Amino acid sequence: MTIFPSPLSQISSMDEPQIDGHGTNEDVDLSHHLSSEARNRVADPLKDILRVISESPVTDLISMANGDPHHSLYPFRQIMYEVPSVQNTPDPVASWRIDSRPTQIIRSYKDQECALSIRDVFPYSRAAGLKQCRDVLTHFTKLMFAPPNHHVTLTLGNSDGITKVFRLFGEEGDHFLTDEFSFPSMTNAPLAYGVNWVGVKMDAGGIIPEELERVLIKWDEGKSGRRPRVLYIIPVGQNPTGSTLSVDRRKKIYAIAHAWDLIIIEDDPYYFLQYDIPQTNCAPADPNEFIKDFRNTLIPTFLSMDVDGRVLRIDTFSKVLAPGMRLGWITSNKLFHLKLADYTDSSTQPPHAFGQMFVTEMLSEHGWKVGGFCQWLKSLRSDYQSRRDFLLDVFRREVEPTGYASVNCPAAGMFVWIEIFFEKHPRFVREQHSGGSAVVARTNTEKLLKELFEMLMNTHGVVFMPSSTFVIPENPLWVESDEHVPLSDQVSTRNVRW
Repeated sequence: MTIFPSPLSQISSMDEPQIDGHGTNEDVDLSHHLSSEARNRVADPLKDILRVISESPVTDLISMANGDPHHSLYPFRQIMYEVPSVQNTPDPVASWRIDSRPTQIIRSYKDQECALSIRDVFPYSRAAGLKQCRDVLTHFTKLMFAPPNHHVTLTLGNSDGITKVFRLFGEEGDHFLTDEFSFPSMTNAPLAYGVNWVGVKMDAGGIIPEELERVLIKWDEGKSGRRPRVLYIIPVGQNPTGSTLSVDRRKKIYAIAHAWDLIIIEDDPYYFLQYDIPQTNCAPADPNEFIKDFRNTLIPTFLSMDVDGRVLRIDTFSKVLAPGMRLGWITSNKLFHLKLADYTDSSTQPPHAFGQMFVTEMLSEHGWKVGGFCQWLKSLRSDYQSRRDFLLDVFRREVEPTGYASVNCPAAGMFVWIEIFFEKHPRFVREQHSGGSAVVARTNTEKLLKELFEMLMNTHGVVFMPSSTFVIPENPLWVESDEHVPLSDQVSTRNVRW
């Protein structure tokens, strides 16, 4: 087993994250991370012809090369969206919720000027998404995250993007790294093709960098197979714990990824729902300064620190506009961008036209523009913070005084983490550990938690999500201490609730 020098001892000398688009190491070759499936997949020759057509300087081509219906047969001439007005409205979300006024009309046309015309949006298109939509999202991404030399690929929301990225890197027998509690709809996806998970210990601040490094140092390839090369992480408002990684931890984790050649999948649907942020004095009337001030209130991303091209960031409109839009985007290096496009061409095809059209118009000069969208995001996080504060106030007033449970205060996202003290229950049972597997439950808290879940749902009409749903299975090979508390016991003392 090869032991690498610890990068954590060098963290103090690390520069601040690159946020100006400079300093990228473009010579880092990360192609060895690609799965055999990704390597063997060939580009769709038909879509390759569409690419050539799209890059033609001729603006009025007569195309007989594809099976597109003629645009005169599209049963749409104008599509109108009535949306909240963000102009001269300090809190557009509150205004929209109270009486849906004032509003703004955004239109897409077939024959009139707009950001993305009906003629252009409804023909068959290439996998990465329509150029107009990618351009506005690339512009937004650069303003928010300043990623050096990265490319945008459109997705059908986060789930689509993440599962495609898993297939980009996963081989049968591989292990991916993630938080010891993680979102099961995603961690379940690669199991079917033989990729397993290694959970990394967490605390209230999220994944612990030293524990991540410990897993990599102590990994025995003779017993466990190839050392993990992919880290999947939800760094802001983590699902389910609600934790948010500090800048210091992000620096340490990126240094570990650099030293151990890890790919980081940064799944960040709650990034813009960060709370307890001091209000800025800049008026929305100054859009450039407002955008800059808004961005500076947000914690730096792994993408903004990425100088190797080893971060793939997954963004979505699901939590800030609507889940049913099924539209998001992946920001990655060029190689991964092209491989993702090849995969999309041979599977889902690009996202639907209506979502791309709306987002393009919304972020264009005819819509909210980026400044208006940031105003909406700022107002939205204020609304969610009020909801969080109300929930915590009721819990601390009505539940915590009983001494049977406590709750965290998440700095972002949609989830709070409730700890239930089952050891105070009269039917609580703890068995002494006397050999056998170190990861087998030694208490009956899972049974008690099931009873609590059913009682709250059936008697009180309230649903909490048991945290056992989110557990990454433990491997006894990784247990080092006789004092280890199995996750199957830990999880039964915690709940997730939004």
